[in-house]
Amino acid sequence: MFLSVRGHEKSGGTGDDGDEAGGGAEDGTEDGTEGAGTRTGRRAKALKITGLTLAGLLVLGAGAAGWAYWQLNGNIDSVDINSALGDDRPAKAVAAPSPDASATATPLPTGSLNILLLGSDSRSGEENRALGGGDGGGARSDTAMVVHLDAGRTAATVVSIPRDTLVDRPSCPLEDGESTRPASGVMFNTAYEVGGPVCAVKTVESLTDVRMDHYVEIDFSGFARLVDALGGVTVTTEEDIDDDRSHLTLEAGTHHLDGTDALALARTRYDIGDGSDLGRIGLQHQLVKALLEQVAEEDLLTGPTRLYRLADTVTDSLTTDTGLDSLGELTRLAQSLRDLPSDDVTTLTMPVVPAPWDRNRVIADEPEAGELWASLR
Repeated sequence: MFLSVRGHEKSGGTGDDGDEAGGGAEDGTEDGTEGAGTRTGRRAKALKITGLTLAGLLVLGAGAAGWAYWQLNGNIDSVDINSALGDDRPAKAVAAPSPDASATATPLPTGSLNILLLGSDSRSGEENRALGGGDGGGARSDTAMVVHLDAGRTAATVVSIPRDTLVDRPSCPLEDGESTRPASGVMFNTAYEVGGPVCAVKTVESLTDVRMDHYVEIDFSGFARLVDALGGVTVTTEEDIDDDRSHLTLEAGTHHLDGTDALALARTRYDIGDGSDLGRIGLQHQLVKALLEQVAEEDLLTGPTRLYRLADTVTDSLTTDTGLDSLGELTRLAQSLRDLPSDDVTTLTMPVVPAPWDRNRVIADEPEAGELWASLR
């Protein structure tokens, strides 16, 4: 923004009696005209005022940017998973040196990366309860995806873990210094319920033997607001949906959904396929692809106000590990994915079979499941 300030110059006319020159000798020459030195002084004063004004605007702009950055950083909740779990974890992947590391002091990361993305059915807050989070306390991991970014960040694989999968849940450290008890043959999504993000990560690593480099969690209301901030999302359903539990009714075909309906689609399971979690995962994969396409179509850099609102919505909805708990770190991750087209994102479900002792639950189908996880190490 440029603000021009001009000095006010007195008139050189006479008064009513005709013998008082405007300005007199004090403001100009003896005959009442304005001197060159006075005009130069006033121009200098005007330029000084303009300069001070611009400097003030720059300070205010920098202050506003700093305040916005501080606010966005403050929106993010984080958990120090690395400290909690220590060294009793799968090995980290060895990162290859960045090919353009010499070209810049802070090159964007290009190595492979594994991120555990959880959708939480949190009951906290009226907005979450209104969207189906329930009235009870606590939360479970309603959705769990392992996002693997290939080296070079030009391709990715998203693997869903059905929440009904029966697993051996390890002992997990708690904030109070105690630990949860290990348990065998329990539903995967109970790990988050009993031990939060730390236990969710440890259970996934125990199941897959793949190191989770980062953790990202978003709740019901956060997902709905994210979709709304992007202007909705377009999906195509292959069959009619009329699910009383997710409160979604759609005819087969293409639909542009707002945040509430997109969330309902992500939660729909009882009116599609066999009513299991596997059918719902298929819908979630459609949403992942649709959201990636929507983000790619948005020209956010030309609208800083909208970009800020989107960033505010996203950061206010997230819980991350401490490696991603700042706007700068999230921005670098996003920038490293700028060459990742949605067509090169593969969505899969961990191979499972019905549990022999409980047909309403599933277990990992080996050796296929193990081979899939090995490909992501």
